[in-house]
Amino acid sequence: MFFLQTPYSHSQIQPSNIIIPNRFPNRNGYIKFRTTYRENLRYLKTLTIINPNTKPNNLPLPDAVDHILATVTFLKSHSFSDADIPRLVHHSPHLFTTSINPADISPVFHFLSDDLLATAEDSRGLILRCPKLLFTNADYFLRPTLQFLRHVGVRNLNRPTNRNAHLLNTRVEKLHLRVKFMEEVVGFSYEEAINACGRLPAILGYDVENNLWPKFVYLVKEMERELEELKKFPQYFGFSLEKRIVPRHLHLKERGVRIPLNRMLMWGDDKFYTKWK
Repeated sequence: MFFLQTPYSHSQIQPSNIIIPNRFPNRNGYIKFRTTYRENLRYLKTLTIINPNTKPNNLPLPDAVDHILATVTFLKSHSFSDADIPRLVHHSPHLFTTSINPADISPVFHFLSDDLLATAEDSRGLILRCPKLLFTNADYFLRPTLQFLRHVGVRNLNRPTNRNAHLLNTRVEKLHLRVKFMEEVVGFSYEEAINACGRLPAILGYDVENNLWPKFVYLVKEMERELEELKKFPQYFGFSLEKRIVPRHLHLKERGVRIPLNRMLMWGDDKFYTKWK
C-alpha cells in the first residue's frame, strides 16, 4: 500500500476496463490508495509502459497514471490492442508520458481517415509500421507529402505497408530531391523522372548518396549500359548492388553474355544461374 501527502485529481477520461482509483484521508492526514491503483500500475507494467522493476518510490503518481491510461484508451478506440502497445512504447516511449495528450495525436488519425481514406485497421497498421507518424504535423507535412505522392502516381497509399508508412512520413522536400536526382544526374526529363518514381515508389525512399548514386555509377561505369535501358527498367534501382547487381553482372561478364536489365535482375537465382551456367 502506498501513501502520499500531496493531493491529486483524476483525469475525466478513463478506460472502460480500468477501475478508477479511489482515495480517502486516514486519521493521520495521509491519502490512502486502494488496490485499484495497484491494479492500474500492474496493467501498465504488462503493457511495458512501466518497467516491472521500477522501485515503489519511482512509480508514477495517480494523476500521471490516469493521464497514461487516457492515452491507452484513446489508442484502443482506434483499433489498437494491448498487444500493440509494447511496440509503440519501444519506438516512441514519450507517447506514454504526461507531455502527450490524445488531442495532440488526434489530427493524425483525422488525416489518415479523411485525407488518405484509410480504415481504422489500415491506420493502425500504418502507425505500427512507422510510429513517428503520430508526431508528424498533418497540415505542414503529411498533407503536402500525400499531395506530392499522388501527383507522382503512387497508388494505394492507404494500404498498411512499410513502404507506404515511411513514404507518408517523408518530408516533401526530400521527395523532390529524389526526382531532382533522376533529372539532373541520371538524365531523365521531369516527366520521365515522375514516371519512374510512380513505377518504383521505393526510389522516393532511397538515400541518394548511399543508394541511388552508387547504383547509377556502377550501371554507367562498370556495366556500360545506356540511359534508354534505365528508362525502360527503372526498377533497376530497387535491387541490391552488393547482393544482386554486381554478382550477376560479373557472372555474365565472365561468360561474355549481355542480356537486358530486366532479365538479368528479375529472374530468381535458380532460373538465372541454371540458364547461365
